Amino acid sequence: MGHMTRADVAGAAGGTGEGAAAGSRPTAQLPMRERILDVATELFYRQGLRAVSADKIVAQVGITKVTFYRHFPTKDDLIVAYLQRRAQWERDAVAGARAAADDAAGVFRIVAEAIGAESCSPGFRGCPFINAAAEYADAEHPVRRVVDAHRRWFKSAIQELLDEIGVPGSGRVADQLVMLRDGAMVSGYLSDPRAVADALYTAGRAVIEFGRAR
Repeated sequence: MGHMTRADVAGAAGGTGEGAAAGSRPTAQLPMRERILDVATELFYRQGLRAVSADKIVAQVGITKVTFYRHFPTKDDLIVAYLQRRAQWERDAVAGARAAADDAAGVFRIVAEAIGAESCSPGFRGCPFINAAAEYADAEHPVRRVVDAHRRWFKSAIQELLDEIGVPGSGRVADQLVMLRDGAMVSGYLSDPRAVADALYTAGRAVIEFGRAR
């Protein structure tokens, strides 16, 4: 789902959220590893993975390189941890949507609204996983393996919902919905983000109904 957190889903569902985004917790109370990750999450998403050096993160956190490398032996280790954190946020978000919705159709609506809301938020730069894949072309690189694992999970989550509502060929339809979601994330970054939620939900319903009719 990209740049969606539990807080986004809670907002779309009418809840208050849990403030999963970086900066929502008092920094001084966080373990050092989490402090580093919080800073990296903000910088990596805003500026890009390769553009942000370990030195920049060290300076912003206010620590020594020795402390940094004690928690993350390489910058790639930190990038992997950043993406794994983002992946967990999205798993939590889908779990939140399931808890808030009455049925699978409701889950799709909440997810579409959350993506639309996030696309309208200040500083939106698209899907962090698509962005990471664009920066790391080698499919065997640890960063790409995290991206690919997350996308496989996302497709399986969509396919499970489709199975619940009895859509034939749910794997094929899930692929189509993932493509729609990818397009929505790019559209939210490059064009009018206010149209994303409605367009994504409407197109998604059409794909699902077509799949049911086959």
